[in-house]
Amino acid sequence: MKFNIFRNAPDGPGASGDPTEAPRMGGAVLPGAARSAGGETLTGPSDGTGGSADQPTPVAPPTPRPTGTGAGAHQEIKVAARDVSVFYEGKQALHDVSLDIRDKTVTAFIGPSGCGKSTFLRCINRMNDTIPSAKVTGRIEIDGADVNARSVDPVLLRARVGMVFQKPNPFPKTIFENVAYGPRIHGLVSNKDEMEQVVHQALRRAGLWDEVSDRLHSSATGLSGGQQQRLVIARAIAVNPEVILMDEPCSALDPIATAKIEELIDELRENYCIVIVTHSMAQAARVSQRTAFFHMGRLVEVGDTEEIFQNPREQRTLDYITGRFG
Repeated sequence: MKFNIFRNAPDGPGASGDPTEAPRMGGAVLPGAARSAGGETLTGPSDGTGGSADQPTPVAPPTPRPTGTGAGAHQEIKVAARDVSVFYEGKQALHDVSLDIRDKTVTAFIGPSGCGKSTFLRCINRMNDTIPSAKVTGRIEIDGADVNARSVDPVLLRARVGMVFQKPNPFPKTIFENVAYGPRIHGLVSNKDEMEQVVHQALRRAGLWDEVSDRLHSSATGLSGGQQQRLVIARAIAVNPEVILMDEPCSALDPIATAKIEELIDELRENYCIVIVTHSMAQAARVSQRTAFFHMGRLVEVGDTEEIFQNPREQRTLDYITGRFG
């Protein structure tokens, strides 16, 4: 089922038709886009504080087509970001990131701690909205739709764009109820039989069914760390998302549990667009088809994983993947 993440824009006096003028939950308002007489969107260059100069300049909209000629170049673009910047309490953490993320592909974000990988990841499903001091500028589209538009419901957006965090975070409920929670609150099932089918299928797809099928009504907190992380992935895919974001999903796991998660990621990419943040160069090389290298809040280089690791274009990329810094 594909979620309709849009809601009706408010009517009445004072209601604006510009989605960039809408307040965002807990965060700042995107700067309004100036439009020329011909309808072309114009924005000013950044002044370092998130504002715009008086004289606007054209900004190219995201282009929903693949780039490059490497493996997977034929696949369509699922997420398109243009000139995305993030500020926390006025301090810029991310600088003008433009990036295309392909569908049914694993894209790895690599780079030293504090370089902006997770900050950009959180922009895709508007998790930065929950931080009052955060301000996001630029544009991010999923299938051509602006995720920051006034009409987008962030709750439904996060169902369409699932997220798996660094540490497993199962609810203090049974295994069954953890997976059933999403389909229930979003009204995706109409009866008990449908719910059981959805839960069982999600657990199978997450590679957890054989290990928990005889204790579905036991507490999820009794599972091992690796099992809890796979349960969280099952919970995410139970609502049938289109994009799955993973923020260092294996950093708290042992090598055996990590191997199972990596095998699962490789299986899930056949049906989902997956973006993973990792500090492990070996993991990025194993699970991803595309890699983006971030440094000091900027996107330095992006390309096919094999190319990035064997023949990077930028010296900083080479220095990082060979362990000279970071």
